[in-house]
Amino acid sequence: MDAINPSPLRRFVIAKHSITSIFDQLLDFVKDGSAFVDEAWRSEDLGPVAVEEQSLEMQSCAIKLTTIRDVLLRRHMKVAFFGRTSNGKSTVINAMLKDRVLPSGIGHTTNCFLSVEGTDEDEAYLITEASTERRSVTTVNQLAHALHMDPTLDSGTLVKVFWPKSRCTLLRDDLVLMDSPGTDVTLELDSWIDKFCLDADVFVLVGNAESTLMNTEKLFFHKVSEKISKPNIFILHNRWDASVTEPDYIEEVRKQHLDRCVGFLADELKVVGLDDAAGRIFFVSAKEVLSARTQRAQGMPETRGALAEGFHERLREFQRFERTFEEFISQSAVKTKFEQHTVRAWQITEAIKGVMDAINIASADRKICCLEEREDLRDRLDFVRGQINRLSTSVKERIRTLSDDVTAKVNAPAEGIRSLPVLVDEFRADFSPTQETLLLYKTKLLQHVEERLIGGLDHRCSVGVLRDIRDAQSHMIDAVRPLLSAALQEQLSTPSASFEITYDLGLAALCADFEENIDFQFSLGWTALVTRFIGASNAKRALSGADCVWRSVGWRLIALSVSLYGLLYLYEKLTWTDASRERALKQQFVEHAAQRLRAVVPVASNACSHQVCKELLSTFSRLTQRVELSDAELEGNIRQLSFRIQRLENIQRRSKAFRSELRAAGRFESSQELPLRSETNSETESKFQCTRCKS
Repeated sequence: MDAINPSPLRRFVIAKHSITSIFDQLLDFVKDGSAFVDEAWRSEDLGPVAVEEQSLEMQSCAIKLTTIRDVLLRRHMKVAFFGRTSNGKSTVINAMLKDRVLPSGIGHTTNCFLSVEGTDEDEAYLITEASTERRSVTTVNQLAHALHMDPTLDSGTLVKVFWPKSRCTLLRDDLVLMDSPGTDVTLELDSWIDKFCLDADVFVLVGNAESTLMNTEKLFFHKVSEKISKPNIFILHNRWDASVTEPDYIEEVRKQHLDRCVGFLADELKVVGLDDAAGRIFFVSAKEVLSARTQRAQGMPETRGALAEGFHERLREFQRFERTFEEFISQSAVKTKFEQHTVRAWQITEAIKGVMDAINIASADRKICCLEEREDLRDRLDFVRGQINRLSTSVKERIRTLSDDVTAKVNAPAEGIRSLPVLVDEFRADFSPTQETLLLYKTKLLQHVEERLIGGLDHRCSVGVLRDIRDAQSHMIDAVRPLLSAALQEQLSTPSASFEITYDLGLAALCADFEENIDFQFSLGWTALVTRFIGASNAKRALSGADCVWRSVGWRLIALSVSLYGLLYLYEKLTWTDASRERALKQQFVEHAAQRLRAVVPVASNACSHQVCKELLSTFSRLTQRVELSDAELEGNIRQLSFRIQRLENIQRRSKAFRSELRAAGRFESSQELPLRSETNSETESKFQCTRCKS
């Protein structure tokens, strides 16, 4: 309660300020939560963490809270005054406002509904239903007076009077007082109730102390009670100052009025119990109170003028009505104006809690799936790396074995060298001992021999080696295939059949220094014989001792030998033809080429082995690159999952934080705390480990 202004009406103002502040906090929270849910829903890479319906529900909650807050800002305490014509309804309101705000006087003065509420401005003004135009007034006492008002305003029209708060303390506390035409001037009671009474917190029935309750008054409140559950009703018996004219019957008349009103409230309307009904009934003189208060406001004594006996008692009765009225309307308005909205806000918070709980649970479940998937990928990555290391060792060993096999096959020269005489003998070309012809002949002979030797190597080695190479490549591909992703597996192809081994013996270069000797040489000549049997180096020493031999042999024997020897020489000389020369050249070539081939075959075998090794290593290198791509893809997926897990953990934290903030922002008496089903990181990891153990 405000110490400066102890009016009970301040309770409503304070409550309104508090609940509006809570709704502002709640609305800000819901807007942030709506953005959070929308972000979680649109993050498709996180999986089914949130759905569109949850985002729409959060937006709907924000709209509902905005509507409620706007309604709360317009909420005020409303008191509706009803009664028959000339019972003093307007005078009662003026007495409460301590000023002549509404038109009053004898006869039928108020011809339409008038609401009085405060304004922060200094000048009074009014607004009609038909227009938002402010109408400035020179005297508010003439507003809506039946003798002066606009003829277009009928009894079902509302005129809003805005009276400066600075001139009336009662209007500073969000209080609206509504005056009405007499209940006996219209038959449109139902429309009145629907239009002006459904949001009223308190009804004040202003009766005339000089007469009892009339059926028109009772009918109106019966209709009110049918549409409003147990309406709060006060009954004022106005003009009680007239009772002083009959002092002998004051108490009897008072009791008569009191009994009838108690019966009406408790027995007929059943809006209050018998014990409490008397506290709703007051006997006052509004005209006296208004006169006294206006005089005091003008600095004059409030008892100035002709006042009937017992004024102070009637003044205290009016003040007691005001105090009771203020206490009651404050409590009633706080309940009727705010309780429904707080319950609705609690329902909204429960819906938001449900959304946050669902997101928290979904993100926790999704996080477990991501943890399992990441662990599987890590196991897969370790497996791929281990397998490729083992496969690399195995492949290198197989390449080395295959290379050695190729070296052994190509390095076996015996068969090729033994076949040289046959290859050379097969050669056919024009032969002539001239220099130009011999050069062309030897060139063609070299080409023929090299082609036949390479053909022999190819026949002996290539088929088997190429088969072994394709088998090795197929083995590599089959071994690497399980290590690749599905997309990379589709890109694998069968081993290429375009590889061929090239054999480069370089026979032309090897035999470039070949010099044939096709001059005639007697086969039984001394030099030829010595050279044939003891070699060329020993022949020179042997020939140096020939003179001693000739001297030791007789001349007859020598002469006979010379004759026979001459005949043989002549025979060989005559048979030394171009064919003989060609045979001699081929024989010399075979000896020369065989000697050179024995030196060059190891080099050629190493070259072939290198070709095979290079082809297989190239194949394995390409496969290894694909494995590295798959490896990089796995690492990328692991990083994405780690990032996704962090985002899911952030969503969990934010959903729990939103729920905690929701409890702080929505401090409603009817709210109930629900345990949040969530998991800490350690609990999630534990659940994850258990899941992996089960799997």
